[in-house]
Amino acid sequence: MIYASASEWRNAPQKRVLLFAMSGLGKTYLSNMLRGTGDWFHYSIDYRIGTRYMGEKIADNAKREAMKVPFLRELLRSNSIYIGSNISFDDLKPMSSYLGKPGDPAKGGLAWDEYTHRQDQFQQAEVAALHDTGYFIDRAVDLYQYPHFVCDTGGSICEWVDVNNPDDPIMTDLASKTLMVWIKGTDEHTAELIRRFDREPKPMSYDPDFLLATWNAYLSKFKVAPDKVDPDDFIRWAFAKALAHRQPRYQAMADRWGITVPMQAVTQVHDSEGFVSMIADALEMRS
Repeated sequence: MIYASASEWRNAPQKRVLLFAMSGLGKTYLSNMLRGTGDWFHYSIDYRIGTRYMGEKIADNAKREAMKVPFLRELLRSNSIYIGSNISFDDLKPMSSYLGKPGDPAKGGLAWDEYTHRQDQFQQAEVAALHDTGYFIDRAVDLYQYPHFVCDTGGSICEWVDVNNPDDPIMTDLASKTLMVWIKGTDEHTAELIRRFDREPKPMSYDPDFLLATWNAYLSKFKVAPDKVDPDDFIRWAFAKALAHRQPRYQAMADRWGITVPMQAVTQVHDSEGFVSMIADALEMRS
């Protein structure tokens, strides 16, 4: 790790951290809070994906839908209107809508091949955005003179990492530049995530092998044809399995390459001093 002890972390003139966890555990809360101090550069992986790597695909998908409407079609063809993605750190719906859900097209579902094609695009984009972390660390200092840096990752980072490979290219790259910090939730939080997702299911990205196995298991269990699957029902069914699938991966990532902070500690952090102390405590626990 780039900080060997709590004292080394506290005394570092440039603090660089990367946060990873399931959705809703405080990654973006901490990142926004640190950015608000004026001393921390906030690099959002999902924002980078949605702008640099998938922005054109997202906009083109919206244009494709607009072209189905005769009035909008003529305006688009004459370049009289502009359609673009208004993605932000706090609103990633344009990217979620592009990822979509598999199943019955009458219910907004995508054909399986198109769905997995978009999943592959997202994987490539996320891996590239993760490897851009070093570039943004340098940019934050050289261009904006920020002394500190926080990387806010998406929940799917664990899907592209081989946790059994100590030389995993993603993790060795990130761990050489940042302190990897896993925010660990509780069983109660997991249950709340499932309840929240059930109320508002949203597209997610998964390891291809896990996704295919989950899809085939769903088709077999419910005896339904792929083009008759209720898209929301499938992703609700898959979500709880995904959380169980991801938890040990997060754990292994933290054990090999980083530190762990409990969700309860995050809820007590309200300023940069509290954040620095929380990380120092975790480093002491690890040592």
